Amino acid sequence: MRSSYTGEFNFTKYLEKVIDADTIHYIGKVVAVKGLEIESEGPRSVIGEMCTIRLADGSTLLAEVVGLEDKIVRLTAFGNTKGIEVGCEVIASGSVLKVPVGMSLLGRTVDATGHACDDGPEIVPEAYYPAVADAPDPMTRLPNNKRIQTGVRAIDSLLTVAKGQRIGIFAGSGIGKSTLLSMIARNTDADINVIGLIGERGREVLDFINRDLGKSGLERSVVVIATGDQPSICRLRAAYVCTAIAEYFRDKGKDVVLMLDSVTRFAQAQREIGLANGEPPAQKGYPPSVFDMIPKLLERTGTNDKGSITAFYTVLADGDDMNDPIVDKVRGTLDGHIVLSRRLAQAYHYPAIDVLASISRLAKRVTGKQTQKAAGLIRMMMANYAERETMITAGIYQKGGSPDIDLAIDKHDEIEEFLKQEEYEKCPMEDTLDKLATLAEIEIPKEEYVEQPALDAQTTADIVDQMKMDEESQKE
Repeated sequence: MRSSYTGEFNFTKYLEKVIDADTIHYIGKVVAVKGLEIESEGPRSVIGEMCTIRLADGSTLLAEVVGLEDKIVRLTAFGNTKGIEVGCEVIASGSVLKVPVGMSLLGRTVDATGHACDDGPEIVPEAYYPAVADAPDPMTRLPNNKRIQTGVRAIDSLLTVAKGQRIGIFAGSGIGKSTLLSMIARNTDADINVIGLIGERGREVLDFINRDLGKSGLERSVVVIATGDQPSICRLRAAYVCTAIAEYFRDKGKDVVLMLDSVTRFAQAQREIGLANGEPPAQKGYPPSVFDMIPKLLERTGTNDKGSITAFYTVLADGDDMNDPIVDKVRGTLDGHIVLSRRLAQAYHYPAIDVLASISRLAKRVTGKQTQKAAGLIRMMMANYAERETMITAGIYQKGGSPDIDLAIDKHDEIEEFLKQEEYEKCPMEDTLDKLATLAEIEIPKEEYVEQPALDAQTTADIVDQMKMDEESQKE
């Protein structure tokens, strides 16, 4: 019977499958399993290449090449090594880890390979992005001259963040890093959030998604998870996966906020892999590869010639040690740091941001003169009070000795109240600047409430050309 269908059949997706199909398979065989590491003789492969290990019961396990020595290929599995035995086939894929990306990722939770791990439908990708990629060309990056709103009063007023800025949140355990990230995720004026939960407790994943992020926050977010019980390669690659997803949305011209919690667990995962691979330990047991990988990962965020990724990286300071090698490396790489204080947290001062120990290197680029003056006065009063706090609380200092100290004492309670904020309290930028102006007793003109439009690539090029012409005319 002849079909009545006369339309054209779409063979595109089938052609793509045929084009991408591997006609030659490079196969090796497992010769040893040593802790976290699997050794195989062959296959022909490169560092970072994805391989499939075929187990005796017919199931498969994904693994990544992490080392090569003579004919021995060292791999780390994306799962439990139980069931692997000598002689299992190792099949090379011919490609590194690629992340499925697309607008269908919004509102979804994915794992360390970029595949859905929630109860939603299958994700239909628009493209595939490499998990490991180079940073944008520094000569084509758009300038960071546009303010981003975090909804956290202490940050928006005294530590203003620019779109495309990369900033670290440094704290010991249990001081409120995840809560601060959730406040930013709910209240930011960015287009999209990409959140990486690296090495988190399994209990905290759903808590963060349902309680901290909420339905409204999740709708414009993508969450990448790799819990602490998963293999080190999962915790390592999850950081790259969420960065690649953020890069996709940035290439679409979006303003993205990337929140990675935490860089410390990312570094610890690479330490486990590096030491198992025979790397010598260097600072505090971390092999040299850790300190090479951190800047390569962090430099991928920021602006490019299309959009921006404003990145917040949490760093766990072991024992509240701010001179930890990972803390020091990240602090030197980023464009600013926010320090959370255990002393403030113990005094029920939340968010526990130590303003005097924190800095935003781009704050002056995105704030007006009067706003800068008001923020400077607040910081000066805080510094004056902190320097003589022991004398003031002990009653040794008597009012009238210094006008600056007297002002700091008079304003101390108001400043503390200004910096405190409930977890679900909303504070738009206009309200923050109003309260800042009142506190500093300085009038902030309304034009400073409106951010300046960012320069596009063409405008930037025109400015550079004009500068060159002016320089040439001066020589003549």
